[in-house]
Amino acid sequence: MTTVHAPRRRRPGFGKVLRLPGVYAPQADSHFLAEAMLREHVAGLDVLDLCSGSGVLAARAARLGAQATAVDISHRAVLTARLNALLTRQQVAVHRGDLLGAVPGRTFDLIVSNPPYVPAPPVALPSHGSARAWDAGPDGRALLDRICDAAAPALRPGGTLLLVHSTVSGPEASVRRLREAGLRAGVSDRAYVPLGPVMRKRQTWLRERGLLSPGEDKEELVIIRAEKR
Repeated sequence: MTTVHAPRRRRPGFGKVLRLPGVYAPQADSHFLAEAMLREHVAGLDVLDLCSGSGVLAARAARLGAQATAVDISHRAVLTARLNALLTRQQVAVHRGDLLGAVPGRTFDLIVSNPPYVPAPPVALPSHGSARAWDAGPDGRALLDRICDAAAPALRPGGTLLLVHSTVSGPEASVRRLREAGLRAGVSDRAYVPLGPVMRKRQTWLRERGLLSPGEDKEELVIIRAEKR
């Protein structure tokens, strides 16, 4: 059954965050995912922060007693995550690579991921620059589908995936793919947030595609929670 939670008034802060140019800054989706991660009681768990960006979720997991690993494909994000681990005096293993290919053969108790999920006009996915942190193809699912398909083998028995994205990117598709992979999956959390700068710039295009309603100035974020039996 889907459980709907109202967003908390006080979000878990990340403190001072260093960020190189082009690296995704922690925003509403980052805080939303951090709230969900806190409920998983991560102490003692082997946690992977996939598409880590600045590394704040991995550092938070380490501070809570987890063995934390962070993965991102961006050189600048990897360096940023390492710097933030040093800044917070947390031990985080940071790897550069393409999703789970960066940690071949590894399995985890918990995977958290805030991947690129913003629908973008049908051009090639960016290979560099800040847009790489959010552009995800015409339906926003270029990374989401790959994560859903690859998650089950990377989870230990009883392990959990927490995946955050916007409803404009089709949460029902995420749930379906995860279930088809043998995981018990559903939407565990929902929150409405003001449209961010990227979504605001694309309002006309998103409305033309039926992804935003006329006059809509907020988007709904969801946490997909999937558990391996």
